[in-house]
Amino acid sequence: MSDGPDPERLLAEALRAQARSAPPTDRAPSVPPQYGLLSGVGGEALERERAALEPPTVRHPAIRPKLPAGPLPAYWVLLLAALLGLATGAVIGLMTLF
Repeated sequence: MSDGPDPERLLAEALRAQARSAPPTDRAPSVPPQYGLLSGVGGEALERERAALEPPTVRHPAIRPKLPAGPLPAYWVLLLAALLGLATGAVIGLMTLF
């Protein structure tokens, strides 16, 4: 090991010295005023609680879940293969012209 002082210990001592010489803070950070009370004791909180407990007045029709689609029919696969073959042939044909 080296004979010099430990760099971690030097850093810790420097940080402690800086913290001791820092001016004290006058106020603690607070929650911004728009959040209101955390306990929810305000009048509007009780109204929201009552409204949440009441049953809904408007009934929406039930949405039927979409069934998962089955496998692709064979004619779609063949059509896609034919179109890709034609496109590839056209590109190769154009490349041979130039």
